[in-house]
Order: sequence, then structure tokens, then C-alpha cells
Amino acid sequence: MAEISGSNGSATNHVVVLDVKQDHHPPARSSSILSFSVPFVQKLVAELLGTYFLIFAGCSAVASNLNYDKVVTLPGISIVWGLAVMVLVYSVGHISGAHFNPAVTLAFATCKRFPWKQVPQIFFSFFPSSQCQVAGSTLAAGTIRLIFPGHQDHFTGTLPAGPDMQSFVVEFIITFYLMFVISGVATDNRAIGELAGLAVGSTVLLNVMFAGPISGASMNPARSLGPAIVSHQYRGIWIYMVAPTLGAQGGAWVYNFVRYTDKPLREITKSASFLKSTGRS
Repeated sequence: MAEISGSNGSATNHVVVLDVKQDHHPPARSSSILSFSVPFVQKLVAELLGTYFLIFAGCSAVASNLNYDKVVTLPGISIVWGLAVMVLVYSVGHISGAHFNPAVTLAFATCKRFPWKQVPQIFFSFFPSSQCQVAGSTLAAGTIRLIFPGHQDHFTGTLPAGPDMQSFVVEFIITFYLMFVISGVATDNRAIGELAGLAVGSTVLLNVMFAGPISGASMNPARSLGPAIVSHQYRGIWIYMVAPTLGAQGGAWVYNFVRYTDKPLREITKSASFLKSTGRS
């Protein structure tokens, strides 16, 4: 069974793992090629709940700001999004990787250069995970609509404030930035894994702070799609489906390119040529 993990707090490499049990006798062929395992179902539940709480907290801050004389303010909304990501990474990162984002899940799936024989397992992991993320976002948006009915029912999704291309470029850049940070703190064994939640949450906070007024700072197809489904507001939705997906792919692949090695830093410095020349002098 393929398990895609990316943004947990441990300082280890995260790869797709095939859970293949080898018996003395070849197993009987099943009618289904792939089947769910209990750990994989637990990951799906963690992704659903994590995405629900993330979208509920962030979009509730937006709704409260719209309904109560801008009392939350843009910095407050940014802090809510950043803190929500941070605490959820520390809460369920060790269970599911704490993606909460189909673009992040797909980026981790594609940047590992998997053999073709592993492609079915990769997509078997990606699609259920993404469906749970979208379901969690939709449920959260529905809950907020129940809490703020009538004249308080404002759209808490994302809409481009200016030209579509402006929002597209902004979404691509901020998602690239986010995925670059996630790749650094979650997949490089030289990084301080315990600070992964703080680093990712801070990146989200910064992105929402400056990109929120422009594009809504989605960085997440599920974050935009859930409220759009509940409110039937699909204007510019293609931006938030395409730009974050491309940005996450770019961020993951570029970090893999600039990564020097997977070896610990102490091993790198021992073999570095400039240290050898210094020692001889």
C-alpha cells in the first residue's frame, strides 16, 4: 500500500512505501488490485479532520471580520491561518503528514521520481487523500454557513480582486514559496524537524498577509473549492485549481534540484574540499 507523507515533524526522508507482505506461498489473486489498510484509513481520517479544522478556523476569522466591523483585521486573519496550520501539523503530522492540500499531496507524489510500477499505488493514495481534503473543506464551509445565516452569510472563499492573471501569478508564487519551505523542513534530514510546524505556519501567515488582498491567498485547491461548492460561487475558481497545483510542483522540484545531498551536515563538512584545503594550510 502506498503511503504519501510529507510535512510531519520528523527530520527524516519521506518516500512512498509499498507495504508488501511476503509469504512463503504466493497469495491468491484478489478481484481488486488494491485494498485499503487500517493505517491508510487513519491517514484519510486525519486529513479530513485536519482540513476541516483548518478551513473552519481560517474562514471563521474571515466571516467574523466581515460581520463585526473588521474587528479581526487582515493581520488577525493571517495569524489565525498561520497558527491553525502550525498546531495541526504538530497534531496529526505524525499520522498523515498534515498536507491538508491536494497540491501538496500531488507534489510529494510526483517529485520522488517513482518507478512506473508504483504509479497505481501513488494515485491510489493521492485521490482518496484529495477527496478527504475537499470533503473536510466543504464540511467546514457548510458549518460556517450554518453559524452565520441570513444577512451574516458572506462568501468566505477566494476571489481575484483584480485581473485573473494577476491572481494567477500571485497564487503560483506564494504556493511555490510554501512548497519550497515544506520540502526543506519536512524532507531534508539536515533540517530541524521539530520546527517544521512553526516554519510552515509562519510561511502561510506571511503569504496571507501580503497576498490576501490580491487573490485571497488560497495556496490550496481544497481551501477554495469547499466554500465555492457551499455558496455556488465559482468565479475564477480555475485560478485556485491550476496555479497552486503548478506552484507546488515547481517548489518541490526546485528544492530537490538545489538540495546538495541527503547526508547529515556533519558528513558533508567532513568531505567538503574547502575544509581539506584549510586543514592543510
